[in-house]
Amino acid sequence: MREDPEESRVRANGVSLACFEWSRGAPGPTLLLAHATGFHARCWDPVLRRLGRRHAIAVDLRGHGRSERTPIRHWKVFGEDLAALVRARELGDLVGIGHSMGGHALVDAAAACPDRFRRLVLIDPVISPPDAYGSGGWMIASLRGEPHPTSKRKRHFDSPAQMLERFRDRPPYADFDPEALRAYCEHGLLPRADGRGFELACPPELEASIYMTSHTNAGVHRSVRALAIPVLVVRAKAPPPDRSVMDFSSSPTWPGLAKEFARGSELHLPERSHFLPMEDPGLVAQLILDELAASASGGSGGA
Repeated sequence: MREDPEESRVRANGVSLACFEWSRGAPGPTLLLAHATGFHARCWDPVLRRLGRRHAIAVDLRGHGRSERTPIRHWKVFGEDLAALVRARELGDLVGIGHSMGGHALVDAAAACPDRFRRLVLIDPVISPPDAYGSGGWMIASLRGEPHPTSKRKRHFDSPAQMLERFRDRPPYADFDPEALRAYCEHGLLPRADGRGFELACPPELEASIYMTSHTNAGVHRSVRALAIPVLVVRAKAPPPDRSVMDFSSSPTWPGLAKEFARGSELHLPERSHFLPMEDPGLVAQLILDELAASASGGSGGA
């Protein structure tokens, strides 16, 4: 997939969402892609370029990229937004591909629109065990009422090139595929209102609020149990016992998740980090191609 995507806006669930669409009219299912917290739709560019000509729609989730910024108080809104977008665009025959928070959102969206999705590929989705919801969980309990450290991220840059230079040698960005890091920087900034350079498209305080509310949506487990379609869960390395609140490299996925889906399967990559789509877009593209092949042949896919 080589061409630049077509950008559009969709009013869904009360917010304006930015969508990027490739190869409309291409044969086969439509790929619906949802990104991780703090990232944006165009982070999927390096993966999509490795998939050939396929109809794909990547969405800037609310508060990210070119989509509308709103306060985040409950994670259920992300799935509601995607479900509303699917209905507004009259999409069907979908293969949902979600990373991190995007995977969480797609589970809710697919459960809300069961006739629209063919299967899901969830890359290290942020779905904790059922008993973590309502109890604060790891992310909130570890902060002891303090603001999340991501709220203090540098937000202003002279240019995407300056952002790229700043991040090039810093973890976790130093491990990103160069094309993926470039896409993250080039499309992760917006011009400042005062005309003085650029600012992060996802404001640091909004990103922090997403982490702080990561255990609000207990209903995601109802969605997990409701899905009858094949679901592949790709899980990265396990977190250490003394995991820091700023350790985003470890997996946030409950190890028992795949077994909760009626047709779930798991691929555990214990040497890989949570940032797999940005670190190895070729591997992620191959996983998607394998799932598409399994779908075309009527198989369950997965590992």
